[in-house]
Amino acid sequence: MVKPPGTILQGMYLQERLKRQPPGRFLEVGCGSGWVSALLLKHGWTGSGIDLHAPSVARAQEINQTSVDAGRYQARQIDFFESDPLLDQNQFDLIISCMVIEHLDDAVERAYFRRCRQLVGDGGLLITIVPASQAHWGIEDVIAGHFRRYTQESLARSLDEESWNLDHIAGLTYPLSNLLLGLSNYLVGNAERDKVNLSMQERTIKSGDRSVFLKTRIPGVFKLILNEWTMSPWYLIQKWSRCHPSCLILYAESRPR
Repeated sequence: MVKPPGTILQGMYLQERLKRQPPGRFLEVGCGSGWVSALLLKHGWTGSGIDLHAPSVARAQEINQTSVDAGRYQARQIDFFESDPLLDQNQFDLIISCMVIEHLDDAVERAYFRRCRQLVGDGGLLITIVPASQAHWGIEDVIAGHFRRYTQESLARSLDEESWNLDHIAGLTYPLSNLLLGLSNYLVGNAERDKVNLSMQERTIKSGDRSVFLKTRIPGVFKLILNEWTMSPWYLIQKWSRCHPSCLILYAESRPR
C-alpha cells in the first residue's frame, strides 16, 4: 500500500515519538485501514483496533494478519461509547485516534475524552491526531463529515476541560500538504462530491473506506518517490515548522490528571 505524502510524514513523526514510550497494550479508536495499528505493532505494541465500518475493520485485520495470527492484534466493529468486554475489561497503556474526534460534535467530543479516561491505565498515554487550521476548511472536510478543524489552543483547551494534561503538541505536514491542498481538494471533490447528500454519521462511517485515485488509492509505482527516505527532507522541514499556524495536522500527547 502506497501512502500519501502527508500520511507518510505523520507516520514518521509518530514512530519518532513512540521511541520515547515503552511498548504496552494499545487501543486504536477509528482504526480505518489499520496503518496506525501497523506502526504500533511494528514497534512492539500489542492491542486492538475498533471502527464503526465493517469493511475498514476487515482491511485493518488483513494488513495486520501476521500480528492477528500471533495473537498480538485484533480489529473489531465496536461503538467506542457502548459497553463491550474488549473495552471494559482492559486498561490500556495507550489510546490513539487519528482523524477521529473532528467527526464528533462538541458534546460527543467531551464524552470521548471522558471515555478515554475510563479506559486508560494509571500513567497511560492518549495520542490525538486531528486536522488543523480552520482557514483551510475545504470540500474534504464536508465530505468526510467534520465538525471542525483545530488550533493548538483549541485542542489544548478541550483536553484541559476534561482533565487531561497536555505533554506535547506539534503541527505536522507543513508545508508539503499545503502545497498539495488544491490538488487534493480537486481529486476529492471530483470523486466523492455525491457524499455531501449523506448524513453526518454516514459520512463519518464511510470516511475510513475511501477510494480516491492519487489521494487514497495510489499506484504501486509511486512507491519509488513516496517513501520515508524520499520524504526525509520534508520531514525535517515539518519539524522546524511544528508551531506554524497553517499546519494542516495536529499531533498531541496527553495524560489523565
